Amino acid sequence: MQIDVGCFYFIKDTFFDIIDDPELMKNKKNGNKRPCYYCFKSKEYNNIIWFIPVSTKISKYQKIYNYKIEKQIKLGKKPSIDTIVFGNIANTYSTFLIQNMFPVTEKYVESQYTKNKVPIRLSNKLQKEIIDKATKVLNLYNHGMKNIVFPNIDRILEKLL
Repeated sequence: MQIDVGCFYFIKDTFFDIIDDPELMKNKKNGNKRPCYYCFKSKEYNNIIWFIPVSTKISKYQKIYNYKIEKQIKLGKKPSIDTIVFGNIANTYSTFLIQNMFPVTEKYVESQYTKNKVPIRLSNKLQKEIIDKATKVLNLYNHGMKNIVFPNIDRILEKLL
C-alpha cells in the first residue's frame, strides 16, 4: 500500500497484539474504525512511518493543554506546547496527540481514511505545524526526554526493525 504523507490511516489489530504497549491508543472493539492516525515518514528509517492518533474529544485534551500552559507560566516560561495540536480534518475540529505518537511499518497499515472514496488531507499549514512539532518531540525523546511521549518508542522500534 502506498502511504501518502498528510493523509490518515487505520492500523491492523495485529500490530497492537504484537507490540503490546499499554500506552498505545488501540483500535476500538465495536467494529468501528477508530481511532484514525495522521502519518508522516521517518527521516531516520526508510521503512518507518510515524503515526499520530487523532481524537475529537476536544474538551478532554483542551483541559490537558491548558494545564500544561498554566504550569509553564508558573515556572516563568513562555508557554509552548508541542505534544498536542488542534485543527480541522474535513470540517471536524480535532486533536492531534503527538504525545501518543508511535512508529509503524507499512505491513501493519490496514487502510486509508476516506470520505466518499476521497482521501482526507490536511491543509499545508496544519500539516507543517504537526510535523514540525512531532519532529521536535522526537528529537527531545532521542536526547533523553523519554517521558515526552507515552508509548515506549525504543521498544516498538526494536520490535519493528
